[in-house]
Amino acid sequence: MSTETVSPAPASPSPSAPAAAPSGPGGGAHRPARREFGRGPRRDDRNRGGLIADPNGGPAMIEKVVFINRCAKVVKGGRRFSFSALSVVGDQKGNVGVGYGKANEVPDAIKKSTEHARKHLQHVKLKGDTIPHDVLGHCDGGRVLLRPASPGTGLIAGGGVRAVLEAAGVKNVLTKSMGSKNHIAVVNATVHALRQLRMAEDITALRAT
Repeated sequence: MSTETVSPAPASPSPSAPAAAPSGPGGGAHRPARREFGRGPRRDDRNRGGLIADPNGGPAMIEKVVFINRCAKVVKGGRRFSFSALSVVGDQKGNVGVGYGKANEVPDAIKKSTEHARKHLQHVKLKGDTIPHDVLGHCDGGRVLLRPASPGTGLIAGGGVRAVLEAAGVKNVLTKSMGSKNHIAVVNATVHALRQLRMAEDITALRAT
């Protein structure tokens, strides 16, 4: 009399049990495809300025950091680093100021420069969202040429010139930086050019006197 051994059927996986991950060429499980969100912002593209409300109740100011410099001093124990910051502050309504600050840390240097810029605000004459006439500003070795532009042209400028004009509230202008590329010289040359702006009424009044 022969006996047959019946093996039990393999149990089917329960619906709630997770499916086994497929194995890859190296024996490991495949990881889900990584989603591409594009490249992150570069250091130069980060927003270093924005409208900041005055804690004393004054108008909101836009603060822009133009340049941060690191200086190394060689001492007996090694090197000591300090930082300097060049900032521009303006209310985008014709008031703009430039500040320069030094400290042992970057945040302290930026804070000093913005406070210095707030204390030295200057009012410039604007014609709507552009400038009334051509003007050439100079400071040390830097020279900056500003020309009025029609609406829709935009702010054709870069570097420190763009920061000063944005803070002052200029939206349509053509610029050209000549001479030195030093950030302090270019920024001060731009401010010097804005200080020379005059309206037609002002020139007429001067000629009448």
